[in-house]
Amino acid sequence: MNRGFVLKGDICDSRAGGALNTVQDGYVVCVDGISQGVFHELPEAFTHLPLIDCSHHMIVPGLVDLHTHAPQYAYRALGMDLELLDWLNTYTFPEETRYGDLAYALAQYERIAQDLRRGPNTRCVLFGTVHLPATELLMELMEKTGLITLVGKVNMDRNAPDTLAEKDAQQSLSNTRLWLEHCKGRFTRTGPILSPRFIPSCSDQLMEGLAELQEQEGLPLQSHLSENPKECSWVGELCPASGSYTQAYARFGMIAPGRRTVMAHCVWCKPEEIQLLKESGTFVAHCPQSNANLASGIAPLRTYLREGLSVGLGSDIAGGAHSSIFRAMSDAIQFSKLRWRLTDDSLAPLTVAEAFYLGTRGGGAFFGKVGSFEEGYEMDALVIDDSDLTTPCVRSLEDRLSRIIYLSDERQILHKFVRGERLF
Repeated sequence: MNRGFVLKGDICDSRAGGALNTVQDGYVVCVDGISQGVFHELPEAFTHLPLIDCSHHMIVPGLVDLHTHAPQYAYRALGMDLELLDWLNTYTFPEETRYGDLAYALAQYERIAQDLRRGPNTRCVLFGTVHLPATELLMELMEKTGLITLVGKVNMDRNAPDTLAEKDAQQSLSNTRLWLEHCKGRFTRTGPILSPRFIPSCSDQLMEGLAELQEQEGLPLQSHLSENPKECSWVGELCPASGSYTQAYARFGMIAPGRRTVMAHCVWCKPEEIQLLKESGTFVAHCPQSNANLASGIAPLRTYLREGLSVGLGSDIAGGAHSSIFRAMSDAIQFSKLRWRLTDDSLAPLTVAEAFYLGTRGGGAFFGKVGSFEEGYEMDALVIDDSDLTTPCVRSLEDRLSRIIYLSDERQILHKFVRGERLF
């Protein structure tokens, strides 16, 4: 054994199937950035390791944000009276155009980088803009945070303002290849992810080229799927032969077995689309706050979990106003209750344990063995002082976890570890 340490405290993490594992006054052991497991008593084999005594504090895995937009951070909470497509045209596209100015990009990206470093998320999947220099700058800033991130240079060659859209598929693909070349060997914590914005903004030629890149380079890919009824109707007009929004991606091979793909939202997927997402292993990034703010709807999370889809949570800045995935957990629970009450009472609401699973181990699976303290998982951890959140009504570690999910902010985070490295 080489580098390692032991954390002592009150431990909560998720296990297979979403079961909540709790150990009071226990130990979690890290060696070379990998968890060796959770223990009630410290095994003799690890007694030589440095002990970080966090007694009476909660120790939980770092949180995973599967979907957010870094350039939208500056206008969070604006335009919340609009639906998706009007909001994109009124706020998103004009703001993202400004990232052609590298000084402006630096000022705004530094803000989200500082927020993410101090907050509870340890892994993030981010959209940048179409601008190559600004996207590389974002990657540099994310690298400095110590978080593990995937950052995408956006692709758009149609249905966007002339000030933002790339000239054509050839230019978009050429810029993307140049960006990927610039990324090689440059980062250790931050990697590239292909990012066609969504079907309406990408021509068939561009989608074909990105799918080829995904296959050739073995790269992950992110996009948006079935977020809003008007958007879904638009895709039907643009791709009448596809049959469904999901099939419009699948026909290019982006949603297929062996592809590492995450699709945000998936609010309006039909049964045959759900089956396609399941068979392909595509990840769903559930973004409950954004879906409410932009009047998109409430995704059928219970159906996705029952069908065995790979699901995590996304903040979807700036459709969502809060970067913390703790907030996404509480929103996911609340909106699942509304769907159960108002739409389909056969879909039971999410539990606290299930929401916690989605924001840790569920989303973490997109990065590999991430989001749990089970042996062999990468050691991302938060130490949380929840003493100001406890009351006589709080009787268990699960009660404390629920209070943290609903009430905590960055002020309660004492320590943050990513791959075994202590950030603070």
